[in-house]
Amino acid sequence: MRQVLIIGVTGTVGHPPARQLIERGDRVRALVRDPDRTGRVLPAGVLAVVGDVTDAASVRAAVAGCDTVFHTAGLPEQWLRDKAQFHRVNVTGTGHLVDAALAEGVACFVHTSTMDVFERPQDGAFDESVLAHAPLGTAYERSKQEADRLVTEAVATRGLPARITHPAAVFGPGPTRATALNRMLVDLARGRVPMLPPGGMAVVFNEDLARGHLLAAEAPIGSRYLFADRYLELPALAELVRSVRPGARVPLTLAAPAAWVFAAVGELTARVTGSAPQLSFGELHFLSSEVTPDAALARRELGWTATEPATAVTATLQHFKALTAASRDS
Repeated sequence: MRQVLIIGVTGTVGHPPARQLIERGDRVRALVRDPDRTGRVLPAGVLAVVGDVTDAASVRAAVAGCDTVFHTAGLPEQWLRDKAQFHRVNVTGTGHLVDAALAEGVACFVHTSTMDVFERPQDGAFDESVLAHAPLGTAYERSKQEADRLVTEAVATRGLPARITHPAAVFGPGPTRATALNRMLVDLARGRVPMLPPGGMAVVFNEDLARGHLLAAEAPIGSRYLFADRYLELPALAELVRSVRPGARVPLTLAAPAAWVFAAVGELTARVTGSAPQLSFGELHFLSSEVTPDAALARRELGWTATEPATAVTATLQHFKALTAASRDS
């Protein structure tokens, strides 16, 4: 039986592996900032430990006694009023975890990076073979790129027993309100998307990603694995939602020049209001990249498989419908 620490267990990425670890018999603790608020959404059997990745002392205390660490936390947003927050959480927080893991002598450290850190040609698929060397296009991407380099250097020079996962855009049942891709799926199902931005994204179901994390933990130190099911243009994503929610519609797609103007206006307004724009430059940059990750290595070496998309989207929409109903009843 392992003693595992998961960072980010209240998020879409971290919640399923925590449950899957409990189900296989491991002892699991979760680093949380507010146990009173988050305790009710933790998987049954997970022990809440108070702390924050930006606080080195609390991280060190949380890692104490653990032999395995899953670092799934991070700021996935493409827009923040204070862009320095990306670095504080995604880079400094990762550094605190690396230092604590090395001090404790953990046997396994699984770091959730992103597909964005690789060279990504627009005219074909890419794999884990070539990391991007030039700074990436957004503050979020650059922070994840720097965190990835930090972990990689710790493997090479400090003996960190890390494996690194690289998910596509993640969706699936989560313990809190729908955000990011989940929010888009829910809004499409409810007819709340007036027009689609141009572009698309590669996607992965969070339950599949969780299995990938657990499989990656058994791989050789220094291994990297992309986890992605398929690339979907946004109209195809909307069609997928309509296939499982017949009342949904497929909105028209905004022309690219108009989308950039809309994003520019939203960014200017956000500077004044402090509220995130409906469509940020970062989101539009991501959607317009139209890159296709190839998860063949994970399929071949780990035996990883992906859930059929309609099944995954159905489970996601049913979950958030139930979550909304429960919130109204409480």
